[in-house]
Amino acid sequence: MRQMAPYLSLGTQLAASVLVLGGAGWLTDRYLNTEPWLLVVGLCTGSILGLMQFFRTVARLSKRDKS
Repeated sequence: MRQMAPYLSLGTQLAASVLVLGGAGWLTDRYLNTEPWLLVVGLCTGSILGLMQFFRTVARLSKRDKS
């Protein structure tokens, strides 16, 4: 179970990055009255950054498991 623990947080990391940047885009849209453009930008950016972090973490963990 201890070997699986680092992998269990990967989904949460991905979802958090999408939600945080999407929420920031939504709030900025409401403030600047530019709906839905900044929401879309925030969701896309959050998805890209979340996937980059996901793959980086998986590569680091798999490298550690091979050692």
